[in-house]
Amino acid sequence: MTTNKQRMTNDLVSLPEASGLDHPTLNDCWNQIGVMGDRSCGELKTVIHCRNCKVYSAAGRSLLERNAPSNYLEEWTNILSEASKAQVGVGEGTLVRAADTLSVIIFRLGNERLALPVNILQEVTPPQVIHSVPHRSNAVFLGLINIRGETLLCVSLKDLLGLEAATTTQASSINPQRMIVAGRDDNKWVFPVDEVHGIYRFHLSEFKETPVVIAKAAEAYTKGVITWQDQKLNFLNAELLFYTLSHKVF
Repeated sequence: MTTNKQRMTNDLVSLPEASGLDHPTLNDCWNQIGVMGDRSCGELKTVIHCRNCKVYSAAGRSLLERNAPSNYLEEWTNILSEASKAQVGVGEGTLVRAADTLSVIIFRLGNERLALPVNILQEVTPPQVIHSVPHRSNAVFLGLINIRGETLLCVSLKDLLGLEAATTTQASSINPQRMIVAGRDDNKWVFPVDEVHGIYRFHLSEFKETPVVIAKAAEAYTKGVITWQDQKLNFLNAELLFYTLSHKVF
């Protein structure tokens, strides 16, 4: 039986014989049913973000291989020039600059939903085998884990933040038990989460300074609060979090 992903892959690139085009026409499903559309694509439950999907990757390769139109540079110069002059607002038809928004990944640990900036997100994977390190592994440092041939340190963010275990209701999630790979350069870490809700973009004005107390140990790691699906959740301070992991885990 042909799956939804197979149909999208087959329809991704088409080249009409009589069109006279020098590049393929793309089916940009990510703008329609993906993270930049209505999020109705069933594959999002597995890949979390369109950039992890084979359809999106194939589209990127085809775009890089095609010839740029003659007026390409002129058009983008005009677009970026207009965007830089646009006023930020929330009214209908108002252009909000990307510099005034922040994308975050929202996930659940125990009974708490948290957020981290997407720019430190490396990958979301199914659970992997954790290899404990003798005389080193503890409640926070779980051990070593192999992600695509790279050995990384695995930690319990739940124990670091002092969060409680999930209740029975929270444990029955639609997208349970994932691992998040986050960090920059050589300072990358893996931590298990109970559920990944996905990636969302917020205007900077939506980040509130007053923290919601989720646990005494976690207060210092809260950078702000955002409202998502009528719930207030804590936006974590990624810099402080990874500094602590690098200097105090062992």
